[in-house]
Amino acid sequence: MNPPPEPRALDADQARTRLPGLTVIDVRIPGEYAAGHLPDALNIPLDRLDSALPALRRLPGELLVVCASGARSERACRILSGHGIPAMTLAGGTQGWAARGHELRRPAPGRRPVWAMERQVRFTAGAIVLLGLALGLLHPAWQVLSAGIAAGLVFSALTDSCGMAVLLSKLPHNRPRPADFDATLAALGRRGRSPLT
Repeated sequence: MNPPPEPRALDADQARTRLPGLTVIDVRIPGEYAAGHLPDALNIPLDRLDSALPALRRLPGELLVVCASGARSERACRILSGHGIPAMTLAGGTQGWAARGHELRRPAPGRRPVWAMERQVRFTAGAIVLLGLALGLLHPAWQVLSAGIAAGLVFSALTDSCGMAVLLSKLPHNRPRPADFDATLAALGRRGRSPLT
């Protein structure tokens, strides 16, 4: 069986020009989305994408999927393609968008931002490695903890996946509030309605 084709990609300048005619879906966790997202982007975390498939199927026009760097949005485009929903990815993600000087929307001041998932993974992996090394001074068996994290990072790089990110995304501060997710699905539903209905 042939692997699915690479998703179509728009660079930041192409996406900015076409933005008014696109529905933009940001597949990052809510904290990352709140730290800065494309104008009018709707937040549907990658692990909640299946819940939004019915609403995404009914959307008119083109769908642009966005994440921090492009890796998660490419994965989302493949999932959507497997369900018969054509979608494009933003090459370079929101990082590339911001690097080109394009506007990112942020929440009102006062809301504490959540670290980007990559930063959360680096912090967690580093903290566990240090803990394993420190406990290894008490008993050498604890060094297995550090070795396990090192093996996980190598596996993550080889497979272009990250089990630690999946686990961290389940933490409460990385989850959309049910009301926020329902509001996103309702917004998709409004966009999916024909002007004649």
